[in-house]
Amino acid sequence: MDKIKVLVAKPGLDGHDRGAKVVARALRDAGFEVVYTGLRQTPEQIAAAAAEEDVDVVAMSLLSGAHPHLFPAVVKLVREKGMKDALIIGGGVIPDGDIPALKEAGVSEVFTPGTPTGDIVEYIKAHVKK
Repeated sequence: MDKIKVLVAKPGLDGHDRGAKVVARALRDAGFEVVYTGLRQTPEQIAAAAAEEDVDVVAMSLLSGAHPHLFPAVVKLVREKGMKDALIIGGGVIPDGDIPALKEAGVSEVFTPGTPTGDIVEYIKAHVKK
């Protein structure tokens, strides 16, 4: 089986990426191919990178509170690029009450602070369609 390819993205104006880098490193160490987009990416930039890199997973990290707008925007744009099977996950400081709406918008799973990175690895392995 080909390596699972994951795009780790930081949408919006959030300027903190330590968590995203920790997750990216854990995914790489688990054998995934990881592409990190860097800070302050627009939904359009993230979707374009996902399509260009032909990733299996888009993993977004957000701490700024803009997730109700940015996560669904990324989902919509990724799907419009024809990436119907791409797994889209999110994480960061996200109130539990916001998670159902994010899932309804197409985010497969949301990982909050304190989630062991191994749980993220296992979720991806269980849900990527290769």
